[in-house]
Amino acid sequence: MLDVNPSLLRFWETEFSEIKPHKNKKGTRSYTAEDIELLKRIYHLTRNCGFTLDGVREQLRTNHKLDEQMQLVQTLTETRRFLTSLKDML
Repeated sequence: MLDVNPSLLRFWETEFSEIKPHKNKKGTRSYTAEDIELLKRIYHLTRNCGFTLDGVREQLRTNHKLDEQMQLVQTLTETRRFLTSLKDML
């Protein structure tokens, strides 16, 4: 979903105690919907906004319009994909 390495997800698990995936006997992780939303927020703040992990922690605590920004970025990304595919078809 996020197109990141599993090692990055495991690292974020150690850095953010809020992420608690269920592990089966083999150790395979199953993320809840809340975990996935938190991972999306962390991804957005680190990759799109350029925050450090400490900055991400602070933003998650204060939650300044984060949901609106993430929705806007997602909408713009989808629009760009659509326009690029439309251009390629021409």
